[in-house]
Amino acid sequence: MTPLAQRIVDLIEALGPIPVSEYMALCLSDPQHGYYTTREPFGSGGDFTTAPEISQMFGELVGAWLVATWHALDRPQRPLIAEIGPGRGTLMKDIARTVSKLDADLHNNASFALIETSARLTEIQKQTLQEAGTSFGWHETLDGLPRQPLLIVGNELFDAIPVRQYVKTSNGWRERMVGLDDAGNLAFVAGAGSADPSLLPTDAAKAADGAIVELAPARTALMQAVAERIARDGGAGLFIDYGYEKPAVGDTLQALLRHVYDDPLAHPGEADLTTHVDFSALAAAARQAGLAAHFSPQGDFLLGLGLLERAGSLGAKADQTTRDRLSGEVERLASPDQMGTLFKVLAVAPKGVPLPGYPTRQ
Repeated sequence: MTPLAQRIVDLIEALGPIPVSEYMALCLSDPQHGYYTTREPFGSGGDFTTAPEISQMFGELVGAWLVATWHALDRPQRPLIAEIGPGRGTLMKDIARTVSKLDADLHNNASFALIETSARLTEIQKQTLQEAGTSFGWHETLDGLPRQPLLIVGNELFDAIPVRQYVKTSNGWRERMVGLDDAGNLAFVAGAGSADPSLLPTDAAKAADGAIVELAPARTALMQAVAERIARDGGAGLFIDYGYEKPAVGDTLQALLRHVYDDPLAHPGEADLTTHVDFSALAAAARQAGLAAHFSPQGDFLLGLGLLERAGSLGAKADQTTRDRLSGEVERLASPDQMGTLFKVLAVAPKGVPLPGYPTRQ
């Protein structure tokens, strides 16, 4: 039993079962034993590898998207280029380098910021960016950003925001909780709280007992805050994550430990916990703030921005080993059987702005 598992057991023994959302929050963000506060999750030595760590081309294309979007927005002055949930800082490093190369005017006109709640990750980001040739600011929350037109990026951000789960029982939909089994081990149980039927997917009425639905009010609240900020100050947002386009019934809570799927209850604080993102809910939150929301699979988005052309440029004068590596990176980022379809890209901006990588429809 991990140290955090023992604390959670003690908490449940004292107060009763806790919601899945609270369990996720403890596992990921507990100050003493939380996953993101105590561990190095990224890369081959961690538990998972994100797209910016797979290939520099990912960050370069995101940087190119930001440059083109700034122009589509009629080049607002003093824009703020920000990343929320920036991991090790790899994506921001590639973004800043690309912006500098493609548009010196934007690079010199903009300020760059990272939104990070973990002091440990902030120090890692500062090390990553110390020789980037660009000045960066750090903020713990979105509210801490200065009032400027905002160009914001979030990669694998929403999947780690805790969700509430509900399980279908003979007495209706009940909130799924984490309690204890007869042996005193962590176990999922049905609680007393019920779900608002109007918030459930349309196919929930036909679901069998034991089915799971996930609602993510914290994700919606964050997207609302971002969208309201863009609606007020101008700008655009780009969010990449894995998930589904429409609400659905299903349990997507998963744990990753050393690049292998793990039981979500087995190693609290030592494994990464995520759930798939309902992109329709995020898009609805953006539209409620008056923005347009554009949606695409990651593969289509990257290929549309020139992934193959960039790989060809990098490999033109390279040896065969490098060309093979680049080909493998393209395959991993864009292939339908890897990240190309499972990962989705949501762009939000004021209505009528022709965003790169998307048709002009709203």
